[in-house]
Amino acid sequence: MQLTLHVHLLDGTDYQVKTNLYTVVALERKFKIRASDLEHGVAMEHLAYLAYEASKQHEIVVPVAFDDFIKKLVAVDVVEGETANPSDQAQ
Repeated sequence: MQLTLHVHLLDGTDYQVKTNLYTVVALERKFKIRASDLEHGVAMEHLAYLAYEASKQHEIVVPVAFDDFIKKLVAVDVVEGETANPSDQAQ
């Protein structure tokens, strides 16, 4: 699963980041959910966490504490998403 997220911060900063396998696994570990559960709806906290981890992966400076990152957010929007289905790729 790969998502492109548009991050809007209180200071007017806007940027886009892409998630990768590491960010998705980090989400699963923190919230004890499976990525496949996100098909049924995504909580804003989950989107914020994906944006937080993806920002760190893209070397964008974010606060050390996740809650401090949330305090700086105005919104996180999904620009595009791609779900990998191995059986579809094998066809």
